[in-house]
Amino acid sequence: MRHQFVQPGSSTATHLRTSQVADLLHVSPKTVARWAKDGKLPFQRTLGGHRRYPEREIRELAATLVGEGGVS
Repeated sequence: MRHQFVQPGSSTATHLRTSQVADLLHVSPKTVARWAKDGKLPFQRTLGGHRRYPEREIRELAATLVGEGGVS
């Protein structure tokens, strides 16, 4: 899986940090990082090597999981 780099200040408003994704999905940040590493979550890397997650896709996933009863 090839990842793009996020330029600082470019589109960071549409990307979430690991801790923000963890809060939305009600899991730990370590779980988010593991899911990203396993290819279960889409992400991009910053030039500093940090993961940033596309907000729209993460919010859609969270809504889907709530609808299925997976996340309270």
